[in-house]
This record gives sequence, C-alpha cells and structure tokens, in this order.
Amino acid sequence: MMMKYESTEEFARDYKKLLKKFPSLAEDFEVNKQYRIELFHFQKIDSNSIFEIQGVGNTSDLRFFKVKKFQCKSLKGRGAKSGIRIVYAYSPAEQKITFLEIYYKADQENEDRQRIVNFLSATGELSKK
Repeated sequence: MMMKYESTEEFARDYKKLLKKFPSLAEDFEVNKQYRIELFHFQKIDSNSIFEIQGVGNTSDLRFFKVKKFQCKSLKGRGAKSGIRIVYAYSPAEQKITFLEIYYKADQENEDRQRIVNFLSATGELSKK
C-alpha cells in the first residue's frame, strides 16, 4: 500500500524558506519520509523519532505527529539532532499524511498549535467533536 502525501500552503512556505538555509533539505526530507514516517506507520517500526502530539484533537480517524529526529546533511555533525521538526496529520483509513509545519528549533521552540486547529476547521474534523 502506498502512502499519499499532501501539504498545506503554510508548510510549503516554511519548507521553501528552510530550503534556502539548508540546501540538502529536499533530499533529507524524502529520506525521512521513506525511512522514518512510512516505517513507523506501515511496519510499526519505532525509531524513537516520531511522537504523537497530545491535546490537539487526535481521533481514530486523524492523528497528529511530530518528527523530532530529522537528519539534515546541511547541519554537519548534528546527526539526527539537527533541530528540524516536522508536524503532520495522519489519516489511517486513507493512508494519507498531510504536512502542516516544518521548522528549525533554533528559530521556533514548539509547534504552532493554531495551525492544527486551522487544519481541523478546514477539514471539518473540528465540527465532529
């Protein structure tokens, strides 16, 4: 089964901004999708790099996660502790991931929970609660 990927406009803006700062990000992002996200959700292999975000409206249909260990070649010597974070929504029934946010921890401490609320509103999930 193939995972479907989407991203929000905000994610695309964040990604483009970080890509200027970290040239290897595009390649690193694809590697992390394949070897962290897909293994975590399909094979149930937990590399202790993906964590469920609590208190944001997780349901059995839609759950929110953060990738904390993201290897970025542009950040030499940092390994998986690069400081790049990815926030995404996972829909198990659709096997779909929607990327909501990508940020560099030196620039921003935590995820923007308002983006999750906005995503829930846009998808109609907020009204189901």
